[in-house]
Amino acid sequence: MNRLTVVAICCGLAVALSGCAKQGPMEQAGAKVDETVRTIKNGGEKTTADKINDAAQDASKDVQKAADDLKK
Repeated sequence: MNRLTVVAICCGLAVALSGCAKQGPMEQAGAKVDETVRTIKNGGEKTTADKINDAAQDASKDVQKAADDLKK
């Protein structure tokens, strides 16, 4: 893995895990539009940053689910 990929992964995880407030419906829609525009600009392929962000969000959801399961 090259340094740029490692830095991008770390930044994506930091951003995804640092957000404590849930996004509202307009913020979610705006994020989807932004991602779609980046995908179109990238020739129909998701950008590496978007892939990393998606993975970080999935990991965050899994951690939250595990924490909720432990509370039960």
